[in-house]
Amino acid sequence: MEREEALVLLHQYVKNPRTISHCLASEAVMRKMAERLGEDPELWGLAGLLHDLDVEITMGNMQQHTLETAKILQQYNVGNDVIDAILVHNEHASHQLPRTAKLHHALACSETITGLITATAMVYPDKKVGSVKPKSVVKRMKEKAFAASVSREAIMECETIGVQLDEFVALSLEAMQQISEQLGL
Repeated sequence: MEREEALVLLHQYVKNPRTISHCLASEAVMRKMAERLGEDPELWGLAGLLHDLDVEITMGNMQQHTLETAKILQQYNVGNDVIDAILVHNEHASHQLPRTAKLHHALACSETITGLITATAMVYPDKKVGSVKPKSVVKRMKEKAFAASVSREAIMECETIGVQLDEFVALSLEAMQQISEQLGL
């Protein structure tokens, strides 16, 4: 599936601008991670872009989340590697499939860090991702009240694929800063 086709699909299923922004941020971070690890940025970006395709359909039901996306993507002949990564990125899903590939771990940590970076930016007076520093993100990650909805374990999966936390946060910030206007941050 080409990126343009994926964007049309995303906009067909997702109407909430925040969710679209999150998907675009996840795509950017996944592309950056793929480049860092010598993987296919198109493939990894596609997984980031489409990982929350079913959020509005399932109305946040964490047991159903990702199952509907898998069904939709199968209709579009999206490869099993992307579908499998999307199925396992959500640790709350009832299907409890294991994360076994770099792409699986990368999507789990990348889509989680985008939310934390966005939340960190929102507490800054200018609400811009360009103002966020890596140390601020790591600090927020450790604050239980601030990061109650953020899975620290998912973020730490960056180390499973050979990228230390500080580098992962810096790469993620760089990726999101490059598309900050699209994100509205």
